[in-house]
Amino acid sequence: MEELPPGYRFYPTEEELVSFYLRNQLGGRRQDMHRAVPVVDVYGIDPCQLPRLAGRLCCGDTEQWFFFVPRQEREARGGRPNRTTASGYWKATGSPAYVYSSDNRVIGVKKTMVFYNGKAPTGRKTKWKMNEYRAIQEEANPSNIAIPQVCVAARVHLMPSVRDIGKLPCIRSPPARDGGKVCRA
Repeated sequence: MEELPPGYRFYPTEEELVSFYLRNQLGGRRQDMHRAVPVVDVYGIDPCQLPRLAGRLCCGDTEQWFFFVPRQEREARGGRPNRTTASGYWKATGSPAYVYSSDNRVIGVKKTMVFYNGKAPTGRKTKWKMNEYRAIQEEANPSNIAIPQVCVAARVHLMPSVRDIGKLPCIRSPPARDGGKVCRA
């Protein structure tokens, strides 16, 4: 495994994430991108476990991690995706926002979600946050081929007030309760 230079940090802009990484993933190009952005169903995994699943270029980062998230079957048929994990759920917050290119064209849509421990609607809000990015079709012309939306890009991170991931481990609940892991943040 090759070493990264000192000070290297994988920190793509929203434009780079959508226009390069997501579009190449959707188009089936650049198979080597999984070193930086692996394919993981983040909706089925507790967020405190996601840093261990991050790509090789993000694995040492303590603030943010990037993933390609495959589209769920029910979402492909027009339904809502299942965003529940063993210890909680991801809840969409606010309105979706556009992602713009450097020449001010809309290239994607960003949806923000927050992780809650427990079951809806009584879950407790945590410090885990996710931005989900979807690519938008470019204007139609004969040379453009439609991009199937088989996945989205996700940036999972901790709210700015908590930076030390070492203070946010998955901790075991008492066996009398449920015996599973619970993300605390």
